[in-house]
Amino acid sequence: MAKLGRVEDRPTPEQVYNWKVYANSIIATWAAVMFGYDSAFIGTSISLASFKSEFGLTTKSTTEFNLISANIVSVYQAGCFFGAFFGYLTGYFLGRKYGLLLSSAIFLLGAGLQCGANSSTGLGIMYAGRIIVGLSIGIASNLAPIYVAEIAPPAIRGRLIGMYELCWQLGGVVGFWINYGVTQHIPASHKQWVIAFAVQLIPGGMLFVGSFMMIESPRWLVSRDRNAAALTNLAKLRNLPEDAPYVVEEFAEIEAAIAHERGLAGAGFFGPLKTVMRSRTLMYRILLGSSLFVWQNGTGINAINYYSPTIFKSIGITGTSTSLLTTGVYGLIKLFGALIWLLYLVDSFGRRGVLLAGSLGGAISMYYIGAYIAIAKPAEHPSTKIGPGGQSAIAFFYIWTIFYSPTWNGTPWVIGAEMFPQHVRTFTQACQAASNWFWGFIITRFTPQMFTAMGYGVYIFFASLMIISIPFIYFILPETKQVPLERMEELFEPGMKPWKAHGIVMARVHESRLARHDAAPESPASGSFEKARAEERVETV
Repeated sequence: MAKLGRVEDRPTPEQVYNWKVYANSIIATWAAVMFGYDSAFIGTSISLASFKSEFGLTTKSTTEFNLISANIVSVYQAGCFFGAFFGYLTGYFLGRKYGLLLSSAIFLLGAGLQCGANSSTGLGIMYAGRIIVGLSIGIASNLAPIYVAEIAPPAIRGRLIGMYELCWQLGGVVGFWINYGVTQHIPASHKQWVIAFAVQLIPGGMLFVGSFMMIESPRWLVSRDRNAAALTNLAKLRNLPEDAPYVVEEFAEIEAAIAHERGLAGAGFFGPLKTVMRSRTLMYRILLGSSLFVWQNGTGINAINYYSPTIFKSIGITGTSTSLLTTGVYGLIKLFGALIWLLYLVDSFGRRGVLLAGSLGGAISMYYIGAYIAIAKPAEHPSTKIGPGGQSAIAFFYIWTIFYSPTWNGTPWVIGAEMFPQHVRTFTQACQAASNWFWGFIITRFTPQMFTAMGYGVYIFFASLMIISIPFIYFILPETKQVPLERMEELFEPGMKPWKAHGIVMARVHESRLARHDAAPESPASGSFEKARAEERVETV
């Protein structure tokens, strides 16, 4: 277990798995802390009595309050949608490092505006701050997974991209618990609700400072014809000399892949767009990657993240403190699930397997909750004591979380960062991130109205979407685990069956590397790397 289940696609020097690649990945994934916190704290914050009193919401009808709360939540998603496309612009011209730096600066501006909202300014400045923060998150959600995918060694690429998911959940845990803490220790006042908004400044500031220390992506530098700097950065990230066989081989693969992609696309800002429009397989991959976020939102995750008080009220949980406590436990389970996914699942069991398991287990849980609410009608019989049926419904809610967190929460981001060539990756990632935010906007904007109109049917609706996603994943989505980024397009060759593609492509990768090594002259400086290559050939005979 020393390598946490690491499976290498070729003999790899231990120096490659060094602190630099992890540190740079952690800095980039602080963007996910910003996102995770914002997705968690806002729903419970606007349910606080102090927040409602500050902005005159206590006198609003249920319909009016639902509309205002939906607007506060959904304008953030709208900002994220447009930010995802702006991320393509910044990623192309500024690179991954300075794109994330810009994103964090925008985030700090938006968070500051939200903290400045009060009864005198009204909700206008709050809406503005939420949109600006959303714009920042849209940029970061585009660039952070791409950056990590580009600097990561193949054997731990899924795990490092998965750190995005882990940081997301860390931010979420703080966001879910922050309002429980302030309600327990701070009297209802302006200070009570503004603390949760001010905490946004911490992850934003961490990313802003950390961005100055990041090593720019070698793949992006090669795409901008800065090959010398790219080789230097690659050697730094691999903790090896520039002439080390592993670095030379990887750099040659990067150069060859980008030269090939340029030959197809041509240079320039619109080159990736032209490439995608001319390529059926790339259009198909964009549709496939974007569809994953349809299914992800179809699990009901954003309805739960942003409207957890409404969710728990429908099950029969009453009282603000109890609801916030239950939400906090939900956040802890999500964090634990993300750790399991990151350390053991994503690079060991692959992407397809975890998604299939998540859909099946999540659907069963949602069906049970919907059936309980339909039969027991807990909202019509409120009580401070939850009976056995209600307790089992809460248990199945947590079971749903156990299935969702280590599967659907982070895996679509990993796949989306992997399956496109370098020259179009920033553009395609923008499209997929925009898909996530668009469907998130739809869910968050209409969840309150869905609960009013459908009641228990909301749970049946989400459960049914999860069931429908199972054949989609099995028959349409190929496995991307450990496939080198430069060989990813082979998974989508005409006639390739998605459920068989991974085995076929990995066999080709293995054969081509052995052939390339056999053709290369022997170097006395190769050391243990060359010895491992020789041992690999013996083992395959």
